Amino acid sequence: MDDRQLLRYSRHILLDEVGIEGQERVLGARVLIVGAGGLGSPAALYLAASGAGRIALVDDDEVDLTNLQRQVMHTTARIGQPKVESGREALLQINPEIDVIALRERVSGERLRELVADSDVVLDCSDNFATRQAVNRACVAAGVPLVAGAVIRFDGQVSVFDVRDPSSPCYACLFPEDSRFEDVACSSMGVFAPLVGVIGAVQAAEALKLLAGCGQPLVGRLLMLDGRAMEWTEMQVGRNHACPVCSERGQQRG
Repeated sequence: MDDRQLLRYSRHILLDEVGIEGQERVLGARVLIVGAGGLGSPAALYLAASGAGRIALVDDDEVDLTNLQRQVMHTTARIGQPKVESGREALLQINPEIDVIALRERVSGERLRELVADSDVVLDCSDNFATRQAVNRACVAAGVPLVAGAVIRFDGQVSVFDVRDPSSPCYACLFPEDSRFEDVACSSMGVFAPLVGVIGAVQAAEALKLLAGCGQPLVGRLLMLDGRAMEWTEMQVGRNHACPVCSERGQQRG
């Protein structure tokens, strides 16, 4: 790191658990954020400010007036722009020293697997069950840790799924792919704006801990937040050894 970087990241470097070595790992990190909306906004902003070396933003949507109540990466002046382009502009204004890749697409299949395999950590900030399952499958196949968050109305949840840890479940262990799960959208159910900031910030914190090699990640634990009472609940979650997504990988490791 040069003198300017030592100053910019000095408050991280002062932390014994991070230090220069941890910050350098963050500077060299490759982060994939799927979704540049309510959760992706705070997560990306904090990761950019913290110096995550390369951030790839993936989203196929455009900035809309209804987004601005909670999607703090975007502005009124950028209504109509692709969210990933708006996001790239915001992140580079915070930290011009990082590399931000704007991918306006709805990724799936081989394309998604390639992006995940080229990343050190993936943040699922999407808003639908099918995308979450696809991202999970790609992370399991590539052995890349996944930081997953979700918010609707006054309720939020966040966890880390890291199949490099033999005891870690994957997302499908907790939410099986064949579940009869009905997606509910903010447009019909509403969402309490600060709650996406809270959950997205936790996602950024978990990603930074994984990258810097500090602290204890939320592996095997699901944090749930009731925004009405501002009350956190933690649930222990274990591997489903019959899980069709991660069980075969576990057998291969063994």
